[in-house]
Amino acid sequence: MNIDLIFKIAGIGIIVAVLNLVLKRAEREEQAMLTTLAGLIVVLMMIVHEIAELFDTIKTVFGLW
Repeated sequence: MNIDLIFKIAGIGIIVAVLNLVLKRAEREEQAMLTTLAGLIVVLMMIVHEIAELFDTIKTVFGLW
């Protein structure tokens, strides 16, 4: 796992938090919720990719492939 992944997730979190705050101040609650949901989905997809690579590495190391 690379430290860049942590920075990417933190960056996405900051951007989503700012967008959420701006949209809530503009009384756009639905768009704020959808923005938060979209950010969560993007981060989860990044994590799923990393977990898949981890399982592939484990299979290779233990000869389960």
